[in-house]
Amino acid sequence: MLIEGVRRAAVAVAACGILWVALCGCGAARGGAAGGAGGDGPTAARPAHAHRAFEPSRIPGVGPRMRQRIPAASGQVVAVYGDGGNAANATVVLYSRRGATWTRTREWAAHNGKRGWTTDHRSGDRRSPVGVFTLTDAGGVLADPGSKLPYTQDGSFAAPRWWAASHWHDFDYVIAIDYNRIKGTPPNDPARPEGEGKGGSIWLHMDHGSGTSGCVSVSRSAMEYLLRVLDPARHPVVVMGDRAELAA
Repeated sequence: MLIEGVRRAAVAVAACGILWVALCGCGAARGGAAGGAGGDGPTAARPAHAHRAFEPSRIPGVGPRMRQRIPAASGQVVAVYGDGGNAANATVVLYSRRGATWTRTREWAAHNGKRGWTTDHRSGDRRSPVGVFTLTDAGGVLADPGSKLPYTQDGSFAAPRWWAASHWHDFDYVIAIDYNRIKGTPPNDPARPEGEGKGGSIWLHMDHGSGTSGCVSVSRSAMEYLLRVLDPARHPVVVMGDRAELAA
Protein backbone atom coordinates (compact mmCIF):
# COMPACT_ATOMS: atom_id res chain seq x y z
CA MET A 1 0.00 0.00 0.00
CA LEU A 2 2.85 2.34 0.88
CA ILE A 3 4.59 1.63 -2.40
CA GLU A 4 1.34 2.15 -4.35
CA GLY A 5 0.76 5.46 -2.56
CA VAL A 6 4.24 6.69 -3.40
CA ARG A 7 3.76 5.70 -7.08
CA ARG A 8 0.44 7.67 -7.26
CA ALA A 9 2.02 10.76 -5.69
CA ALA A 10 4.90 10.65 -8.18
CA VAL A 11 2.49 10.44 -11.13
CA ALA A 12 0.49 13.41 -9.77
CA VAL A 13 3.64 15.51 -9.36
CA ALA A 14 4.80 14.68 -12.91
CA ALA A 15 1.39 15.59 -14.35
CA CYS A 16 1.40 18.92 -12.54
CA GLY A 17 4.90 19.57 -13.84
CA ILE A 18 3.82 18.91 -17.44
CA LEU A 19 0.80 21.20 -17.04
CA TRP A 20 2.97 23.98 -15.55
CA VAL A 21 5.43 23.77 -18.47
CA ALA A 22 2.57 23.88 -20.97
CA LEU A 23 1.07 26.94 -19.34
CA CYS A 24 4.43 28.70 -19.19
CA GLY A 25 4.98 27.87 -22.88
CA CYS A 26 1.71 29.53 -23.90
CA GLY A 27 2.52 32.50 -21.72
CA ALA A 28 5.92 32.91 -23.41
CA ALA A 29 4.35 32.75 -26.84
CA ARG A 30 1.81 35.40 -25.95
CA GLY A 31 4.51 37.57 -24.42
CA GLY A 32 6.58 37.35 -27.64
CA ALA A 33 3.59 38.23 -29.76
CA ALA A 34 2.88 41.29 -27.67
CA GLY A 35 6.36 42.67 -28.21
CA GLY A 36 8.51 40.71 -25.75
CA ALA A 37 12.23 40.61 -26.35
CA GLY A 38 13.34 38.78 -29.44
CA GLY A 39 10.16 37.86 -31.29
CA ASP A 40 7.57 39.10 -33.76
CA GLY A 41 5.02 36.51 -32.76
CA PRO A 42 1.94 35.57 -34.79
CA THR A 43 0.13 38.47 -36.48
CA ALA A 44 -3.22 37.42 -35.02
CA ALA A 45 -1.94 38.15 -31.51
CA ARG A 46 -1.01 41.77 -32.30
CA PRO A 47 -3.24 44.74 -31.47
CA ALA A 48 -5.90 45.44 -34.10
CA HIS A 49 -4.33 48.82 -34.94
CA ALA A 50 -0.94 47.29 -35.84
CA HIS A 51 -1.94 46.78 -39.48
CA ARG A 52 -3.01 50.39 -39.91
CA ALA A 53 0.52 51.56 -39.16
CA PHE A 54 1.55 50.23 -42.58
CA GLU A 55 -1.16 52.10 -44.54
CA PRO A 56 0.38 55.09 -46.37
CA SER A 57 -1.02 58.39 -45.19
CA ARG A 58 1.52 60.24 -47.32
CA ILE A 59 2.53 59.86 -50.95
CA PRO A 60 5.92 58.12 -51.08
CA GLY A 61 8.85 60.31 -52.04
CA VAL A 62 6.95 63.58 -51.64
CA GLY A 63 8.34 65.79 -48.89
CA PRO A 64 6.67 68.52 -46.82
CA ARG A 65 7.34 71.34 -49.28
CA MET A 66 5.40 69.67 -52.08
CA ARG A 67 2.92 67.93 -49.82
CA GLN A 68 1.58 71.18 -48.41
CA ARG A 69 0.84 72.38 -51.95
CA ILE A 70 -1.50 69.48 -52.69
CA PRO A 71 -5.06 70.78 -52.20
CA ALA A 72 -6.87 69.19 -49.26
CA ALA A 73 -9.73 68.24 -51.59
CA SER A 74 -7.52 66.28 -53.99
CA GLY A 75 -8.34 62.59 -54.16
CA GLN A 76 -6.11 61.76 -57.16
CA VAL A 77 -2.43 62.56 -57.62
CA VAL A 78 -0.34 61.83 -60.69
CA ALA A 79 3.21 61.74 -59.30
CA VAL A 80 6.03 62.17 -61.82
CA TYR A 81 9.32 60.98 -60.34
CA GLY A 82 12.19 62.23 -62.49
CA ASP A 83 15.36 60.16 -62.40
CA GLY A 84 17.55 63.25 -61.91
CA GLY A 85 17.74 67.00 -62.25
CA ASN A 86 19.27 66.74 -65.72
CA ALA A 87 17.72 63.41 -66.78
CA ALA A 88 14.89 62.82 -69.25
CA ASN A 89 13.64 59.52 -67.81
CA ALA A 90 10.88 59.35 -65.22
CA THR A 91 8.25 57.16 -63.61
CA VAL A 92 4.60 58.16 -63.42
CA VAL A 93 2.47 56.77 -60.59
CA LEU A 94 -1.23 57.37 -60.08
CA TYR A 95 -2.30 57.53 -56.43
CA SER A 96 -5.89 57.56 -55.21
CA ARG A 97 -7.00 58.64 -51.74
CA ARG A 98 -9.74 57.17 -49.59
CA GLY A 99 -10.03 58.88 -46.25
CA ALA A 100 -6.46 59.46 -45.08
CA THR A 101 -4.94 56.61 -47.07
CA TRP A 102 -3.20 56.97 -50.43
CA THR A 103 -3.12 53.87 -52.63
CA ARG A 104 -0.82 53.27 -55.59
CA THR A 105 -3.19 52.58 -58.49
CA ARG A 106 -1.00 52.30 -61.60
CA GLU A 107 2.61 52.94 -62.62
CA TRP A 108 4.24 53.62 -65.99
CA ALA A 109 7.64 54.44 -67.47
CA ALA A 110 7.73 58.03 -68.74
CA HIS A 111 9.85 60.85 -70.13
CA ASN A 112 10.16 64.51 -69.20
CA GLY A 113 12.11 67.44 -70.64
CA LYS A 114 15.23 66.54 -72.63
CA ARG A 115 17.38 68.59 -70.25
CA GLY A 116 15.64 67.50 -67.06
CA TRP A 117 13.84 69.72 -64.57
CA THR A 118 13.72 73.32 -63.39
CA THR A 119 12.03 75.38 -60.67
CA ASP A 120 12.05 78.38 -63.03
CA HIS A 121 10.80 77.12 -66.38
CA ARG A 122 11.43 79.38 -69.35
CA SER A 123 10.23 79.08 -72.90
CA GLY A 124 12.57 76.90 -74.93
CA ASP A 125 14.71 75.62 -72.03
CA ARG A 126 13.63 72.03 -72.72
CA ARG A 127 13.19 71.40 -69.01
CA SER A 128 9.98 70.37 -67.26
CA PRO A 129 8.66 72.65 -64.51
CA VAL A 130 8.87 71.34 -60.95
CA GLY A 131 5.72 71.78 -58.92
CA VAL A 132 2.15 70.84 -58.08
CA PHE A 133 -0.39 71.67 -60.78
CA THR A 134 -4.09 70.97 -61.25
CA LEU A 135 -5.39 68.84 -64.13
CA THR A 136 -8.63 70.24 -65.51
CA ASP A 137 -8.77 69.87 -69.30
CA ALA A 138 -7.96 67.32 -72.00
CA GLY A 139 -8.09 66.89 -75.74
CA GLY A 140 -6.27 65.58 -78.76
CA VAL A 141 -6.37 64.56 -82.39
CA LEU A 142 -8.32 61.39 -81.66
CA ALA A 143 -11.92 61.09 -80.54
CA ASP A 144 -12.73 61.21 -76.85
CA PRO A 145 -11.92 57.75 -75.38
CA GLY A 146 -14.29 58.27 -72.47
CA SER A 147 -12.57 61.10 -70.64
CA LYS A 148 -14.05 62.38 -67.39
CA LEU A 149 -12.16 65.64 -67.89
CA PRO A 150 -13.64 68.05 -70.45
CA TYR A 151 -12.25 66.83 -73.79
CA THR A 152 -11.67 68.80 -77.00
CA GLN A 153 -11.07 66.85 -80.20
CA ASP A 154 -9.33 69.01 -82.79
CA GLY A 155 -7.06 68.22 -85.72
CA SER A 156 -5.00 71.29 -84.85
CA PHE A 157 -3.41 69.30 -82.02
CA ALA A 158 -1.47 67.28 -84.63
CA ALA A 159 2.31 67.55 -84.44
CA PRO A 160 3.91 69.33 -87.42
CA ARG A 161 4.82 66.93 -90.19
CA TRP A 162 8.30 68.42 -90.39
CA TRP A 163 8.94 66.77 -87.01
CA ALA A 164 10.38 63.25 -87.04
CA ALA A 165 7.71 60.65 -87.85
CA SER A 166 8.20 59.12 -84.39
CA HIS A 167 6.66 62.31 -82.94
CA TRP A 168 3.62 62.56 -85.19
CA HIS A 169 1.26 60.91 -82.69
CA ASP A 170 2.50 62.70 -79.55
CA PHE A 171 -0.68 64.74 -79.25
CA ASP A 172 -3.27 62.15 -80.21
CA TYR A 173 -4.25 62.40 -76.53
CA VAL A 174 -3.21 65.18 -74.15
CA ILE A 175 -4.06 66.30 -70.65
CA ALA A 176 -3.22 69.92 -69.91
CA ILE A 177 -0.99 70.54 -66.92
CA ASP A 178 -2.21 73.85 -65.49
CA TYR A 179 1.10 75.68 -65.78
CA ASN A 180 0.81 79.23 -67.18
CA ARG A 181 -2.58 78.61 -68.73
CA ILE A 182 -6.23 79.43 -68.12
CA LYS A 183 -8.19 76.58 -66.58
CA GLY A 184 -11.36 75.55 -68.33
CA THR A 185 -10.01 76.14 -71.83
CA PRO A 186 -8.81 73.56 -74.39
CA PRO A 187 -5.21 72.43 -73.81
CA ASN A 188 -4.05 74.21 -76.98
CA ASP A 189 -5.48 77.59 -75.94
CA PRO A 190 -2.59 80.05 -76.55
CA ALA A 191 -3.21 82.33 -73.54
CA ARG A 192 -0.20 82.70 -71.21
CA PRO A 193 -1.27 84.60 -68.04
CA GLU A 194 2.32 84.87 -66.76
CA GLY A 195 3.73 85.95 -70.12
CA GLU A 196 5.27 84.15 -73.09
CA GLY A 197 8.68 84.02 -71.46
CA LYS A 198 7.40 81.52 -68.86
CA GLY A 199 6.48 79.06 -71.58
CA GLY A 200 3.32 77.01 -71.76
CA SER A 201 1.58 74.04 -73.38
CA ILE A 202 2.98 71.74 -70.70
CA TRP A 203 1.00 68.56 -71.14
CA LEU A 204 0.77 64.90 -70.34
CA HIS A 205 0.87 63.32 -73.78
CA MET A 206 1.81 60.19 -75.69
CA ASP A 207 5.40 59.00 -75.61
CA HIS A 208 7.81 58.82 -78.55
CA GLY A 209 10.63 57.04 -76.71
CA SER A 210 12.80 59.97 -75.59
CA GLY A 211 12.77 63.32 -73.78
CA THR A 212 10.32 66.13 -74.54
CA SER A 213 10.40 69.91 -74.84
CA GLY A 214 9.03 70.19 -71.29
CA CYS A 215 5.98 67.93 -71.20
CA VAL A 216 5.61 64.52 -69.56
CA SER A 217 4.98 61.60 -71.92
CA VAL A 218 3.62 58.11 -71.29
CA SER A 219 2.33 55.24 -73.42
CA ARG A 220 -0.96 55.38 -75.30
CA SER A 221 -2.52 52.85 -72.94
CA ALA A 222 -1.46 54.98 -69.98
CA MET A 223 -3.01 58.09 -71.52
CA GLU A 224 -6.26 56.27 -72.23
CA TYR A 225 -6.36 54.99 -68.65
CA LEU A 226 -5.68 58.42 -67.15
CA LEU A 227 -8.30 60.06 -69.34
CA ARG A 228 -10.93 57.57 -68.24
CA VAL A 229 -10.02 57.67 -64.55
CA LEU A 230 -9.06 61.24 -63.67
CA ASP A 231 -12.24 62.76 -62.30
CA PRO A 232 -12.88 66.50 -61.87
CA ALA A 233 -15.00 65.65 -58.82
CA ARG A 234 -11.84 64.32 -57.16
CA HIS A 235 -9.75 67.40 -58.00
CA PRO A 236 -6.78 65.63 -59.63
CA VAL A 237 -3.33 67.21 -59.55
CA VAL A 238 0.11 66.34 -60.86
CA VAL A 239 3.10 66.47 -58.52
CA MET A 240 6.18 66.54 -60.72
CA GLY A 241 9.94 66.95 -60.46
CA ASP A 242 13.17 65.06 -60.01
CA ARG A 243 13.25 62.83 -56.98
CA ALA A 244 15.46 65.16 -54.94
CA GLU A 245 13.14 68.14 -55.47
CA LEU A 246 10.04 66.06 -54.72
CA ALA A 247 11.49 64.75 -51.46
CA ALA A 248 12.68 68.15 -50.16
